[in-house]
Amino acid sequence: MSRQARKDTNPEMAVRRLLHAAGLRYRLQRRVPGMARRTIDIAFPRFRIAVFMDGCFWHGCPQHATSPKANATWWRTKLDKNMARDIETTKHLEDDGWLVLRFWEHEPPAVVAERIAGEIANVRPEASPLPRTPET
Repeated sequence: MSRQARKDTNPEMAVRRLLHAAGLRYRLQRRVPGMARRTIDIAFPRFRIAVFMDGCFWHGCPQHATSPKANATWWRTKLDKNMARDIETTKHLEDDGWLVLRFWEHEPPAVVAERIAGEIANVRPEASPLPRTPET
C-alpha cells in the first residue's frame, strides 16, 4: 500500500491541468479544518469548495469496486473504514459551510473540470472562466 499514490494521481493531474488552463487557481492538499490527517485534494478556499478525486478501489466505487480474495475480512474492514471516513469528512466540511464535490477516478477529466467550473460560477458568477451570454 505504501507504493500507492496518495496525491498527484493521473486523473487528478488531468483535472488540475484543465482547471488551470481555464484560469482557475486552487490550493493542493489543503488540510481539512478541524480534522487531523485529512486533506482536500483540490481546494478553492475563497469559494469554500472542496474537490476530492476518489479512487474506485480505495473508496468503494459502485461500478468498479472489487474485493480482494486474499485476506478478505481485513480488506473489507479497511475499505469500509475508508468509505465511513469519506462520509464523515464530507459532513464535517458541509457543516463548516463548504461545498464538497466528489468524483471517481474513472470520470472524464473534462466533465469533472466543467462541473467544478460550473459550481464556482454558481457561487461567484464574476469569477467564472466560462463564457457568459451578454445581458439584454
